[in-house]
Amino acid sequence: MRALFHFLCAASLALAVPAAAQIGGASVAVAPRLSFSAEEMALAEAVASDPVLAEFYGTNGLRRIFTASEKTALREAMAAAFAAAGDHGLPNGRYQITAKPSGLADEIAHARSLSRYLGDLGGGLIDPGSADAQIHRQAHRTKVAAAMHQVVAAEDPRDALADLAPQDPAYRDLQKALKAQAQLVVSADLPKAPEAVWRVGMSGPGVIPLRDRLRSIGYDSIASEAATYDQALSEAVARYQDAVGLRPDGVAGPNTIRRLNVGPGAQQRAILVALERMRWLGDQDLSARMVWVNIPEFTGRIKEGGHEVFRTRVVVGKTDHDMRTPEFSDLMEYVVVNPRWNVPRSITVREYLPRLQANRHAVAHLDVVDGRGNIIPRDRIDFGRYTAANFPYRMRQKPSDDNALGLVKFIFPNQWNIYLHDTPTKHLFANNRRAYSHGCVRVGDPFDLATALLSRQSDDPHGLFHRTLATQNERWLKLDPPVPVHLVYFTAFPDQTGRIRYFDDIYGRDAAVWEKLAQAGLDLNAGKD
Repeated sequence: MRALFHFLCAASLALAVPAAAQIGGASVAVAPRLSFSAEEMALAEAVASDPVLAEFYGTNGLRRIFTASEKTALREAMAAAFAAAGDHGLPNGRYQITAKPSGLADEIAHARSLSRYLGDLGGGLIDPGSADAQIHRQAHRTKVAAAMHQVVAAEDPRDALADLAPQDPAYRDLQKALKAQAQLVVSADLPKAPEAVWRVGMSGPGVIPLRDRLRSIGYDSIASEAATYDQALSEAVARYQDAVGLRPDGVAGPNTIRRLNVGPGAQQRAILVALERMRWLGDQDLSARMVWVNIPEFTGRIKEGGHEVFRTRVVVGKTDHDMRTPEFSDLMEYVVVNPRWNVPRSITVREYLPRLQANRHAVAHLDVVDGRGNIIPRDRIDFGRYTAANFPYRMRQKPSDDNALGLVKFIFPNQWNIYLHDTPTKHLFANNRRAYSHGCVRVGDPFDLATALLSRQSDDPHGLFHRTLATQNERWLKLDPPVPVHLVYFTAFPDQTGRIRYFDDIYGRDAAVWEKLAQAGLDLNAGKD
């Protein structure tokens, strides 16, 4: 009842329009309307507990909208959008309305479905942090009531609904890939092809089911001998390989045949999760100049206008649960040259304190400092007195070539103390799988990254950086303006050509997100006609 009371108070003020009247040249306030028709009260009671619908109807005169006779085009546009929800990787059944448009219940059903659809499309189907505690991303959702007004008032509601979907080119590339993946599902009635290696000129009975499965999904080939792996079949295999992200060499090996036998599976799930992650980024301007670090790709980029202008290899956090690189977005504010390394307390007490208790002269490259930053001689400290809980000192490393942060770090202040930095362990960048850090992101080409970031505020960014480096003193160079930085986690993402690239789910986060999406009703039928 309290929700209904507050809603009616707000609605009565909205309905008292104009708020003031002119009588004899004087401005006279008009009291809010305090009486409501039975239908208005029924509508108010139905939506009072739903903040979005309460706002929508409260600012819309407590009138029915979706069941009005003149709103046929609106209802048809909504039905079409809901039926095509799978194109966005959203569960179609979550929004469908089967009742005829009559009566208050049908009005509210239409409103709730539109509200749910616009909320999911403009912020995601699930709460990011519910899938993994290290996804520190808040999905800033579309202002749904305002979006509903936009759709209702539009001359063409179909266009309005389309405009409210994410417009980033990467999102559209993922949608295309989802559609293509859904069309690559072979009928379960067809026999599976035995795993082998087939090249042009080879023959055998295993070629026949291989050919049949390809033909069933539109990769036709003409053969004089069905059991012969001829040139036409090799070309069909190459087209299929290209479509599913395999090397298009036209050789049907175990990976190709296995993929053809099992269907889209993991790749389709990766695309569905990627679409959801893109919806979480809906409030971000992805055309702005930015630093973009895709954790499972082990790659960092600078993007401008949606295009890559700089790329470098990176090392990310280990797969241990407390060392994984988290996901979040922030503003990079400083390039720190010749940085000191303030050892995180977790590393100090977990790794270094036991070594100091065994030998006070261990880890000699690090200073022990008090709360004021004063260096404390080790012979004045009885390390055996302390535990991880009460150790009162910090540890710090001076600027140097072998500093754990290297010679430059990139700061975007955040509560998790995560940043990008140089490293003396350069050999790790030669590895394909690069998950070795304690959570921060190590940069393969840090000097080039610094120069690129400083290019907006200096005519000679290279000279500025190297002159600062030559001082051998810690210096903080402020980025003006700050540069958005996104630590993201995409196991499927389009490259510059729009082709989807796939990466391993190194932290198992995609699996966790998929589980939540499945609980919300999503399945692998998304994207099918």
